[in-house]
Amino acid sequence: MPFYHRLGKVPRKRHVVARKPDGGLYQEELVGTQGFSGMASLVYHLYAPTQIKSIGDPWSIKPKTVVENNIRPLKFEGFDLPAIEDYIDSRKVLFTNADMNIGLAAPTTTPEYFFKNADADEMLFIHRGSGELQTMFGDISFEPGDYLIIPRGTVYKMGWETQDNRMLFVESRGPIFTPKRYRNEFGQLLEHSPFCERDIKRPEFLETRDERGAFEVRIKKRESIFPFEYPFHPFDVVGWDGYHYPYAFNIRDFEPLTGRIHMPPPIHQTFEGRNFVVCSFVPRLYDYHPDAIPAPYHHSNIDSDEILYYVDGDFMSRNNTRQGQLTLHPAGIPHGPHPGAIERSIGKKDTQELAVMIDPFNPLSITEHAVALDVEDYYRVWLETAVV
Repeated sequence: MPFYHRLGKVPRKRHVVARKPDGGLYQEELVGTQGFSGMASLVYHLYAPTQIKSIGDPWSIKPKTVVENNIRPLKFEGFDLPAIEDYIDSRKVLFTNADMNIGLAAPTTTPEYFFKNADADEMLFIHRGSGELQTMFGDISFEPGDYLIIPRGTVYKMGWETQDNRMLFVESRGPIFTPKRYRNEFGQLLEHSPFCERDIKRPEFLETRDERGAFEVRIKKRESIFPFEYPFHPFDVVGWDGYHYPYAFNIRDFEPLTGRIHMPPPIHQTFEGRNFVVCSFVPRLYDYHPDAIPAPYHHSNIDSDEILYYVDGDFMSRNNTRQGQLTLHPAGIPHGPHPGAIERSIGKKDTQELAVMIDPFNPLSITEHAVALDVEDYYRVWLETAVV
């Protein structure tokens, strides 16, 4: 949950005269979601943001679903997704429903254009690669393990410093928040929260770009890309303040909660959105009851699908997992540890796993890009004689 932040020059009061050194007016813009009741920021531009030089023909990037109704456990080789130079082209949606898209991307270069998602808030989990998230609100450096939370309507560019880049992304059609139970009535993260405001990286430097010319901003709206050309640089912001801005949080700054016996997945929760949650599995001490079974118990996903994205380490409840793999355990049937995992976990003191879990509360459809990465017959892994 962002907290109040301010960068650059802003007038003492809202909606009053704010003049440039030459006597002209700065252009005030309210940027926010959920009408006038959600989080928002007041942004001050050199030029009116309504100026448009030209609009090109749009093209569709709507995901093609091939499995609408799934109840089969599935596994995917995420690192088999080919690297693609262009940022938008590299983003491949694997799973989708009315609330969200979930996918992978492997861009290799920084695009010349700018991007704005007008459909959804974004969560970009950086698995490999580093660089700088360049935005109208300022820049944020990123590294492996960072969650980048980018509210809808933010004009940005991924400034990669590397070529071997891999990321998991979520597009949420509602805002992405920190869990409500970790915040007090004022929005402050409480003492029992597994992370706090000190762990959140906000934009800390604002460079005002006073440049005229032809600047392309590719805007995503209703699963299409609309190329807009503006006569000024989109980062012409001289100052802003509010609660609506991008930020970063690294998975390695998540402080795990532990107990005497096995704790359920909600203790790993990091974010929540409209009809989904995101959890972070990180290195932690195991349960310390003398007869504890650290491996999770079998459970039935009656209300939600479960996606696990494997980042690093040896995931303790799974066999034969590698970096970049994903599993989908669908609602309606039970799932649990692979054969041998329960026995292996008994007596262990800790785990070094890193993984991201996404639980959507509405069923996911599966796209053609996911099918291309499918590991055949994954559902047979729970058979005692399985070798999958």
